[in-house]
Amino acid sequence: MTTPIVTERLLLRPFRLDDEAAVHAYTSDPEVTRYTSWKPHTPVETRARLRAWVADQEIWPRTSIHLAIESRAHRTAIGWTGFVSLDANRQTGIFGYLLHRNYWGKGLATEAANALIHWGFKQLNLHRVVAECDVENAASIKILEKLGMRREAHFRKNIFKEGQWRDTYLYALLKEECH
Repeated sequence: MTTPIVTERLLLRPFRLDDEAAVHAYTSDPEVTRYTSWKPHTPVETRARLRAWVADQEIWPRTSIHLAIESRAHRTAIGWTGFVSLDANRQTGIFGYLLHRNYWGKGLATEAANALIHWGFKQLNLHRVVAECDVENAASIKILEKLGMRREAHFRKNIFKEGQWRDTYLYALLKEECH
């Protein structure tokens, strides 16, 4: 596996234990986690998740890849991206991204997702990438469509969060459709 992935403004790299404060800054923010399937993290939950990601980096092949989104200008982790599921038999990766809210609206999530998708097709030999997002997450819908992904499904009440069932959309892109 070849990382880091370098873009104009970002570095997608393996997580380090010293990323803990930066990771907690966005995983604990209710606004950032509003459309995720999980609640804002406590410091203990952030530490556990980060340690699991770092430990997983030593295993290959593996069924998921978690990468820090680092601002090249600020030299700090500002978010997460990766494949939450890799299915080698189907050559399919389910990906996602999360960005500290101070970096929203600057095209950085699109830049990170685009780089990850291309890397997945080239380095992991994926045939198909998919992403799921809450139907009310207009920003993510815009990003996924900007990436050339097509909406393939509307899942009704498939995520239970904070006492209510939420709908999600499934978006997909095939390798031959990627530009």
